Amino acid sequence: AVVSTQSTGIIWGNHSGTQFPDARHASVVVGGEEKNLTEVLSDDAWVKSEFIETIQPGQWTSMGVASDGSYNIPEGVIYSFPVTIDSDRNWKVVQGLAQDDFATEKMKLTYDELLEEATAAASL
Repeated sequence: AVVSTQSTGIIWGNHSGTQFPDARHASVVVGGEEKNLTEVLSDDAWVKSEFIETIQPGQWTSMGVASDGSYNIPEGVIYSFPVTIDSDRNWKVVQGLAQDDFATEKMKLTYDELLEEATAAASL
């Protein structure tokens, strides 16, 4: 399939080797029709093991912000979330994105890494 445009994409968590690019919430335009990226790729094993792309800004982008408690990330933790940014440069976490067990596990892994980093920094 020839993809003409990427319209959404998310990278969850810490900006490190544990960050989680979530293809299930990425959309691309194929033949003039917006489709979920996982449908277009149709290779779940590849998505879960090798999908490490930079998500270009579209309707959403990812940004490290102080958590408001969304997606079970405790309030105040700096974590990368999908956000929208309005014309006044105000950002807002995108709400209501479903998470399966795989996504929940990956998001927890990067959250746990952030806690380890905070503990190490506090001990200095």
